[in-house]
Amino acid sequence: MNPDSAAIAPRALLLTAFDQLLQPEAFKDYGPNGLQVEGKAEVRKIVSGVTASLALIEAAIAAQADAIFVHHGLFWRGQDGRVTGWMKQRLALLLAHDINLYAYHLPLDAHPELGNNAQLGLQLGLKADRWFGDNKLGFLGRRSGAEDGFDSAESLVSHVKNALNRPVTLVGKGPTAIKNIAWCTGGAQGYFEDAIAAGADAFITGEISEPQAHYAREMGVAFIACGHHASERYGAPAVAAHVAAQFGLAHAFIDIDNPA
Repeated sequence: MNPDSAAIAPRALLLTAFDQLLQPEAFKDYGPNGLQVEGKAEVRKIVSGVTASLALIEAAIAAQADAIFVHHGLFWRGQDGRVTGWMKQRLALLLAHDINLYAYHLPLDAHPELGNNAQLGLQLGLKADRWFGDNKLGFLGRRSGAEDGFDSAESLVSHVKNALNRPVTLVGKGPTAIKNIAWCTGGAQGYFEDAIAAGADAFITGEISEPQAHYAREMGVAFIACGHHASERYGAPAVAAHVAAQFGLAHAFIDIDNPA
């Protein structure tokens, strides 16, 4: 859609729409959710992406965006509050071009239809029927339309690799047949024990840390790490497209490659 022909929505009205959809007040998060950087009062075009990196901001400027919607914003609990280096570079571009930055972390993971976990499930053909962990961020279910699931952890890994178009890490074999599959996007390796307790045969997330390799081997549950960025590419564009459609705004998803 040409941004010149798109409708216009007030910045504050977009914030209300995002907040109503994602319910950030229900979460104790690692940083502020909502409007992180104030830009133009009126928005015609939204660019969505995973992280508010310099590359994404530059791409949004080139795309003539008035707002950026991301999962990983600029501000995090405990970080250095000085505006220097990379922070100065990113903020300077946003402010110079009067671009609004909306960021939602855990609320974007958790949304049952448009969030990162729900959208990763759709991408992998998994249907959740149970939830676990804090704020029910962990999803547990089975392969859609396939009662038998996967015949091995290796076949599940092959499926994930093909669906996400990237290499993945497998530790542990799991049972002979993989039926109950748990997943939680990003850096959710700490949810592995909860997934095991919930009855998972395999757990899919973005990252793996040293302890999880031992748990996977000792507990007989397969651990699959498919990349933090790769697992979280789907929630931001789903939410941004949904809200943009509400107001008739233009929207584009820009995926900045990240091997992590």
